[in-house]
Amino acid sequence: MTAHASPIALDFEEGIDRKTLRRLQDRFLVVNRQRWERARSSLTYRQQAVLEVLPLVFHTNHPALPGYLDADCPYGLSHYQPDSATKSAARRLARTFSMRDEGKRQADLDALFLMGSPGTLGHSVTSDLDVWLCHRDDLPEPGIERLERKAQKLTEWAFTFGIELHVFVFSAADWREGRQRAEMKGENCGSAQHYLLLDEFYRTGIHLGGCYPLWWLIPSEQEERYRECANRLVDYRFIRGDEYIDFGAVSGIPAREFLGAGVWQLYKGIDAPWKSILKLLLTECYAQTQEQPVLSRVFKQAVFSGVTDADILDPYVMLYQRLEQWLVEAGAEARLDLVRRSLYIKAGLPLTRTGAPGEGPQPWRAQLLRSLVTDWGWQQKQIEALDSRHRWRAEEVSSLRRVVVSELTHSYRLLSKMARDHGEQSAINANDIGLLGRKLYAAFQRKAGKVEQVNPGLVPTLAEENLAFHHQSEQGGDGHGWLLYRDLEDPSDAFWQPIIRHSGNLAELVVWCYCNGLLTRSTRLNVRAGQGVASISELREMLNALASFVRFPVEPAEREALARGVRPLRNLLLINVGVDPQSHLTERGLHKLSARHDSLGFSGGRENLVVTIDQITLNSWHEVSLQHYASGDTLIQCLKNVLAAVALAPRAIPSIEVHSHNRGHGSAIARRVRELFADVLRQFFAGGAGPHPLRYVIEMDSRYFLLEFNGTEPGFIALESRAALMECLAQPRESYLPVVFDRYALLDDPAVRAACQSSEPNSIQVFYTIRSERAQIWVIDERGSLFGWGQSVTSRRYLLTPLLRFLENLIERRTLRYSEEPAALAGVRCYELVANSGLWGPEYRPQTDMGAPLSGLEVQAVGVQEGDSRVRFDLYCGEQEFTVLQYGDQLIPAVAHYIHSLRQSRDRYPVYLTDVHLPHDLDPRVYQQDIQTSQYLYYRTVLEEALNRELAAFR
Repeated sequence: MTAHASPIALDFEEGIDRKTLRRLQDRFLVVNRQRWERARSSLTYRQQAVLEVLPLVFHTNHPALPGYLDADCPYGLSHYQPDSATKSAARRLARTFSMRDEGKRQADLDALFLMGSPGTLGHSVTSDLDVWLCHRDDLPEPGIERLERKAQKLTEWAFTFGIELHVFVFSAADWREGRQRAEMKGENCGSAQHYLLLDEFYRTGIHLGGCYPLWWLIPSEQEERYRECANRLVDYRFIRGDEYIDFGAVSGIPAREFLGAGVWQLYKGIDAPWKSILKLLLTECYAQTQEQPVLSRVFKQAVFSGVTDADILDPYVMLYQRLEQWLVEAGAEARLDLVRRSLYIKAGLPLTRTGAPGEGPQPWRAQLLRSLVTDWGWQQKQIEALDSRHRWRAEEVSSLRRVVVSELTHSYRLLSKMARDHGEQSAINANDIGLLGRKLYAAFQRKAGKVEQVNPGLVPTLAEENLAFHHQSEQGGDGHGWLLYRDLEDPSDAFWQPIIRHSGNLAELVVWCYCNGLLTRSTRLNVRAGQGVASISELREMLNALASFVRFPVEPAEREALARGVRPLRNLLLINVGVDPQSHLTERGLHKLSARHDSLGFSGGRENLVVTIDQITLNSWHEVSLQHYASGDTLIQCLKNVLAAVALAPRAIPSIEVHSHNRGHGSAIARRVRELFADVLRQFFAGGAGPHPLRYVIEMDSRYFLLEFNGTEPGFIALESRAALMECLAQPRESYLPVVFDRYALLDDPAVRAACQSSEPNSIQVFYTIRSERAQIWVIDERGSLFGWGQSVTSRRYLLTPLLRFLENLIERRTLRYSEEPAALAGVRCYELVANSGLWGPEYRPQTDMGAPLSGLEVQAVGVQEGDSRVRFDLYCGEQEFTVLQYGDQLIPAVAHYIHSLRQSRDRYPVYLTDVHLPHDLDPRVYQQDIQTSQYLYYRTVLEEALNRELAAFR
């Protein structure tokens, strides 16, 4: 098409004609009116009222109009006079509305503009309305805040009409100085760009009321002298300064803006790629062709030249033409094809459903888009494929996603290079770069276990009517994975049908289907489990559990969450997916042999019914990940990983949800696992702090697991027997650690549980029980180590006397050596463990004869450590000395013989050591400044057992 009017030339050197300026302004207003009409026509009749009354609600502060805040809210658009159509639209909204005579009151508002896609080819039913509300430069801060609150009320009002409205409040002076109230959230681009946004405003803006842009009157070729020309127009009174608003020039885009603008568009492109791809490529084009004028100058030059046709000046058409020229010259045909598809999809206008040319009048957007498509040489099948996007399947979307992500990745690499080369000059601050980088990481970064989102706004839905989950063994062979098909009722058809996806386990496949929208509550299911037991009912239960766990679609994380480090929000544990945990028990009949119902120690064989776990995690950046545990100690592995994550952020403990199919005591298994995780987390992270120092004992399938933290790292020790557990609990510690038993651990030994629950730091506690003629004794020392043994009871009164004398000697020696020894170690407290109403607990038993002389022979042991050999002992019986050097391996028999020779009766009774001395290099690798009580007790017991065995041999 040709220009519709003769060119206008302004020569600031030869002189300027006011009539010519008026004619130029009218020409811009012609284009402006066309765009306004096009923007209005794209709205429904009901929505049109929003666009029609928008200038009026700011011009007059009328309580009957939408957005009214209070009588003190600033109002009045400079030089604005509402026309009859606007007043009629206002009266349709509020019948009581009538214009007031405000006299010559100073207007608080300079201008109102609509900018972006409205009135352009790129405007669709999903497009929003971005409005610039410019107040006078000297408006007080309280007035600005009231305007912002009114703007928010208008946004809420427009939403009731189905319109997403964003009103940005600032002054022209603040804009020119870069002081606009910018923060990266919602539709605001934060600190990312200034001139690029101004370039977009000048080429897309629609004037709604108030002052006109002064930029209209400055010729494109004079953009570098913009300030000089603007001052001349005002100073020489060619125009009235109060009739125009000045946002400044766009002579070029500073290199420092490209990084911020590009990263910002990447941020937007994660959820809405089509528009962002166009803007990303335009930013890259600007950066690589800085010698060419920006599009706003091209637009202005066209108007000066006499072009007023809205089709030719359409911002999206001009944007495409610039990108086409640049990409053709670069030979980037694939990227050009993506640009064309992005523009077509951004327009949101399916040409296959708008009627063919010649079949009656067509909307202007359809005519314009069809002319572009014709120029591109697209075939009908290409158009049909894009128009049927709502019917695209996951495979097609995945293929398109790869193209889109490849383009976004290409842009990100360019931006990364810019950051390295010009990072210190970037117009985006470090805060915003960090936020955008985290959002990009959350959306596109691949990592182990992460559930990939294949449809980042590419098509409306991927929901399938029918899905079939087939185990690979159904296809013959030894495969162990799962295959996903659609519309597969007959298993024999699997050989001829394409596979949507394959996975090593069923849960991963179901989670992927749910998080990508393929699997919904209305999807019909078909399951072929091979030799397994998976069923449709199990998949339905999993779907319900997933729907309760995380809503689909997974919403992007909020700015506040991205500003902090990533942490888990909640976990869903799917137990035994497609597995019958009792199958081997049923075969062996073990489920009938016992009344034990603990799912971690079920039946007489104490079998662990937790076979597999699929841990699904939603983190604070709204990434969904899945980790599959199917071998080894699956429950322990899962618990360890959960604890490791919580230890990094103990103030916000993630929730733990557990689901297990109802086969094989599924509800009981889920309840038991839920209790276990809750108990462990409560112990280690009580009060939102931790990990607290303690040792946690779990009993599972006849084994024991001892859990404790080393800093923030959880660690487990697997112990194969009760004896191994007790030996481990007796080991020396560097600091006090209490022992906490899981609710099902050692239920057949409640006395030990009761003793450990009564443990106190920096003290020595003796606990005992007496059954018939046998006593069980436990000592919990100053660092929480537990040492126990059994012995016969000859006299209840003197049961503890040898032990207490031994401990008194030990404490006395420590007190003499270290004056700073804690006062708590000055004595020993004794408790008898008794059961009341089935509950075991300690009862304090004071020992009144602790200081009384001990009858019998004093037997002492003094340890000798030589090199790397084990510690050996010299023994003293009264005044008689028996040394290793003298007796060697015959030391114990010699001492036993001596003791036996002193006894006058034939009664056999045990011998007790009254004191043991240990060397500080007890362990050749470590020098122990303070040897623990439990270590003394260990060697005392070893020596006593050896002596008593020898004594028992005498008859």
